[in-house]
Amino acid sequence: MPRISEQRRALRRRQILTSAWVCFSRNGFHATSMDDIIAAAGGSASGVYRYFAGKNELIDAAGEESMAVFRALFDRLRATEPVPDLATTLAALSEPVGAGEEYDLSRVAIQAWSEALRQPRLRERTAEFHQEMRAQLTELARRWQQTGELGPRASPDAVGLLLATLLPGMLVARHTGDRVTGEQVLAGLRGLAGIELA
Repeated sequence: MPRISEQRRALRRRQILTSAWVCFSRNGFHATSMDDIIAAAGGSASGVYRYFAGKNELIDAAGEESMAVFRALFDRLRATEPVPDLATTLAALSEPVGAGEEYDLSRVAIQAWSEALRQPRLRERTAEFHQEMRAQLTELARRWQQTGELGPRASPDAVGLLLATLLPGMLVARHTGDRVTGEQVLAGLRGLAGIELA
C-alpha cells in the first residue's frame, strides 16, 4: 500500500477539522456526534480515527484554532498603521471568524469557554488566552493614548481589562440575535463616570 505524503496527511487532517467546525458551529459540541463529523468529512470512520482519537480531541483542536485565529487578528490590528480606532477594533473583534456560512469559529469559541468549565486543561489554556487578549488590548490602548483616541489620564491596563471583559459579551449578543456594535459599546463607555475617552 502506498504511503500517504505528509502534505496529504496535513490536508486530510485539516479537512476533518473543518468538518468538525462546521458541525460544532451548527449544533454545538454535545449535540454533534462522531458519526456527524465522519459523514461531513467523507471517507470511513477508521480514516477519521486515524487522525483523532475522538470528539474530545476535536473539541480541543477547535478551541485551539479559534484562539489562534483571534491571535492573528490582534497581530493584524497591532501591525496596522495608523492604529485602528476603538470602534473599528471592537467591530473587527466581534465579526464572524471563519468560512462565511459554513462555520464561524467565534461560535466555537463561545462553546469552548463553556467547555472550559468542565475540562481543567482547556480551562487553563482559555485563561492564558484571556490574559494574552487583555495584554494585546492594553497595548492597543497605549497606542490610542499616543494618538489622542484615549485621554492622557486613562489607564491602558484598566482599558485593556475592561475591553477583554466586554468582548465575550459582544460575541454572545451577536449569536443570540441582539447584535451590539462597536459604536454602541463606545457610546456606553463614554457615558461611564470615570472613563476618560477623547
